[in-house]
Amino acid sequence: MSDRIGIFGGSFDPVHNGHISVIQSLLKSNLIHQVQILLTPYPPHKKASDQTDFEHRFNMLKIVFEGMENVVISDLEQHLPKPSYTLQTITHLQQTHPDNTCFLCIGEDGIDSFHKWHKYEEILKKVSLMVAERPGYGKERLDSSIAERSIFVDHEPVEISSSEIRQDELSFPVESAIPKEVIKYAREHNLYNY
Repeated sequence: MSDRIGIFGGSFDPVHNGHISVIQSLLKSNLIHQVQILLTPYPPHKKASDQTDFEHRFNMLKIVFEGMENVVISDLEQHLPKPSYTLQTITHLQQTHPDNTCFLCIGEDGIDSFHKWHKYEEILKKVSLMVAERPGYGKERLDSSIAERSIFVDHEPVEISSSEIRQDELSFPVESAIPKEVIKYAREHNLYNY
């Protein structure tokens, strides 16, 4: 029996309540059976020196999502050839699990820049996009080739960015942006400035 798998990748540096909210919305849609969180070791568009160590980011994901039903945390991209391009990851997953149907899950902020992704047209030939939609979002501004391969799911966005957290630029207490267990771990390992 085949499963419908949502692939949700990112650097998660650190994982925050916005990520959690997107995953909950994806699962609530009932369009997929499972979300696989794929931690990117070093995204091609970022310098490795700017990233928190992979092991720490992976541990923080485990703190948040281990035990959550229908969520799997994967370090697959750590074992694939670098750089960590999404197309390579999708191809690998489809070759190793050919019975599954994969969807590439992204937030709505990600779909606006999707045309800049490495070989995005090849990605669209392999998978549909599952997009966590912001209320009032204007889909008409999307390129038709992307819009035709996109499924929008209801989502109430949480306005947080990992870069604001890393740079200590939040306009509200960090405790309302990140689960307290993640804050505890980050402080124990001196990962950020909060």
